[in-house]
Amino acid sequence: MTMKTLLRGWLERYFSDEEAVVLFLVLVLVFAAVIWLGSMLAPFFTALIVAFLLQSGVSFLERFGLPRLAAVSLMTLVFMGIMLASALILLPLVWHQLANLIQEIPGMFASGQRWLGELQQRFPGLITPEQVQQWVGAAGRELTQFGQRAVSLSLASLGNLMGVVIYLVLVPILVFFMLKDRERLVEFTLALLPRKRLLMSRVWNEMDDQIANFVRGKVIEIVIVGGVSYVTFVIFGLPYSALLAIVVGFSVLIPYIGAAGATLPVAAVAGFHFGLGDTFMYVMIAYGIIQALDGNVLVPLLFSEAVNLHPVAIILAVLFFGGIWGFWGVFFAIPLATLMKSLLYAWPRRSRAEAGLPEEEVQG
Repeated sequence: MTMKTLLRGWLERYFSDEEAVVLFLVLVLVFAAVIWLGSMLAPFFTALIVAFLLQSGVSFLERFGLPRLAAVSLMTLVFMGIMLASALILLPLVWHQLANLIQEIPGMFASGQRWLGELQQRFPGLITPEQVQQWVGAAGRELTQFGQRAVSLSLASLGNLMGVVIYLVLVPILVFFMLKDRERLVEFTLALLPRKRLLMSRVWNEMDDQIANFVRGKVIEIVIVGGVSYVTFVIFGLPYSALLAIVVGFSVLIPYIGAAGATLPVAAVAGFHFGLGDTFMYVMIAYGIIQALDGNVLVPLLFSEAVNLHPVAIILAVLFFGGIWGFWGVFFAIPLATLMKSLLYAWPRRSRAEAGLPEEEVQG
């Protein structure tokens, strides 16, 4: 059988259904628009995600007899209050702590270098001077690159100040009208799709609640883990508590890897300021308890209805979508992987005989 015949048979097997072809083209267009126009339409996509999150709150208020316009206005005001509080209180605090941390990094580096030297003297058979020099050199290169990235980030942030202002003004307006005119927007979108959309409806019905529950659950998890970490760090008197708490909170976006990555800055700051004594151990034990409660209590409570995905599939999804869309790709890696899984299971296909392909031989 020639390659041309195999290709024709494969296309007839998986793309013989007209609705499947239309759905494939719609997905390609959506992905292409997000990839190539993502930066330009970032306020729109951000508002779409926020409106998706706030819709449950609007529905909750409507069940208590509040008119939709009043419910939408109230939820939009709540969102604007959170945005303003973040912009006026949280961001300046985090920026100030980040600037102080960057100033202290050379001292932390020198302290770590002395600690490695002492460790080599205590255990000369375990650690050689050449290994210490290699580690110090590698850490120095990473420190230089970190400083360069921090400087470039600060300069870029000054240039993007107008973009932040646009976000603060444009996103709440878009959120308000997306919530207010939700039914009209849905009808307009459905009018663009073919009337025969059983496959699309099946995939959407399977994904709608799962995506909503996942996104809301992930936001709640970030807030709880970050908030508990902040209170814990403040109790122990750990410097840069807000900055480290944000790092720990957002680390939950990357399953399995995020917690390990967030441990390094927490341990580095605690070790530099408290030394490797009792307080350092108490901080790390408390941090370990937070991570254990998150993984064994909070995650099962928030994501009990999530689709079961293999850890390898989750990590690959985080790497793939994060590489394409950055932060939002990481945030939506699991829902997108779930979408791909739902498509694979729901996709219509002919049998190999109907598509003109030879039947697979079963090994005895």
